[in-house]
Amino acid sequence: MEANIDPSQSLPLYDLIILGASGFTGKYVVKESLKFLNVPSSPLKSLALAGRNPTKLAQALKWASHPDPLPPIPILTADTTDPASLHLLCSQSKLILNCVGPFRLLGETVVAACSETGCDYLDICGEPEFMERMEVKYHEKAMETGSLVVSACGFDSVPAELGWMFNSKQWVAPAAPNQIEAYLSLESDKRIVGNFATYESAVLGVANVEQLAELRRSRPKRARPVIPGSFPPKGPMIDHQKEIGLWAVKLPSADSVVVRRTLTTLTENPHGLPGVNESPEQIKKREAFWSTIKPAHFSVKLGSKTLLGILRFIIVGMFIGLLGRNAIGRWLLLKFPSFFSLGWFRKKGPSENEVRSASFKMWFIGRGFSDTNVSQDRMKPDMEIITRVMGPEVGYVTTPIILVQCALILLSLRNNLPKGGVFPPGIVFGATDLQERLKQNGISFDLISKNAILA
Repeated sequence: MEANIDPSQSLPLYDLIILGASGFTGKYVVKESLKFLNVPSSPLKSLALAGRNPTKLAQALKWASHPDPLPPIPILTADTTDPASLHLLCSQSKLILNCVGPFRLLGETVVAACSETGCDYLDICGEPEFMERMEVKYHEKAMETGSLVVSACGFDSVPAELGWMFNSKQWVAPAAPNQIEAYLSLESDKRIVGNFATYESAVLGVANVEQLAELRRSRPKRARPVIPGSFPPKGPMIDHQKEIGLWAVKLPSADSVVVRRTLTTLTENPHGLPGVNESPEQIKKREAFWSTIKPAHFSVKLGSKTLLGILRFIIVGMFIGLLGRNAIGRWLLLKFPSFFSLGWFRKKGPSENEVRSASFKMWFIGRGFSDTNVSQDRMKPDMEIITRVMGPEVGYVTTPIILVQCALILLSLRNNLPKGGVFPPGIVFGATDLQERLKQNGISFDLISKNAILA
């Protein structure tokens, strides 16, 4: 049902509003949210959908609720180009889940409305320039109003953040990591069709490289984590990891940027970020958690079981890198995604069968020192720990699972989280039970091996 709102009347207050609920990912977020609506143990008691087109939203709700009867969920009209409609939306909700991308073009007005009204905000953004720009522009305002603004609450970049932390926790003092490399393997028994929003973010990200560099140059210098040992060597362009059976090439993803932002915030706040109204027990729990997390140099590589797969990644990366630098090239990339991605991406997205058949494995290879009490001036890492995060298809299954679980934590444990501000997900949700919740919803965290590195 479409809600016709009279601003002069008192507005209902929803626990959650999903903005962009009719998009490819948005409708899967609706489907995942319905699993927890009015369930006795769930804090989600009221939900609304919002977007520009009420008809498409109604169709998305019908799709998401099938085969169950259509639930009586309000449908609200809001447009990212209309700040007034977004302010009205924020006044009706404790939390906005933003699924409207590309975020560099359509996301700022939503962040602005939330930070100005005090409404909390989560999104599934994978665009580093947008995330860092929002922090620069809205962090102080969000702290003032009590709006908690957290981007990258999907496959970008929670598996990377929690995976890095899970590996870090395996290094028991006096051992400590120097470097943790993540190797992402996308798997399917059918041909994988990627999330178009991921492709779009990569294309637009090339256009924002200079803006991101300028943004960082203009900011005050922030604290850098102290990592034992020297900076790890660059290594070859194509990497072969026999332990996990993958060829790999460096992936310029948002994950590395997001993890580094969390590390910086943790360096400035070694006990984590205090909650708005924590109990003494919660303070101890938070401080104990962060005492187990050790900083390390972090990077992400895209893996394939064959060298031919790696060459495909490189060719697609070259297309995006070369053509993404100008407007005509970006138009071509976005107009003909299947051609320029060698069939990897298409605008209409994958079929239901393709989604069900796909999965991911993210391996974390940590290398460091078995005893940091020994000087590392001339030492090489002598210890290796391999962990793995594994789960279902990344864009339409894993992302909604993560986003909804972050939302449920925020709704149920708001007093344990920061009052407000713009942050990456790791520093906000790291000390919560998010990892355990993801495990209960099909995303596993495993310790694979601990080995000495032979000289």
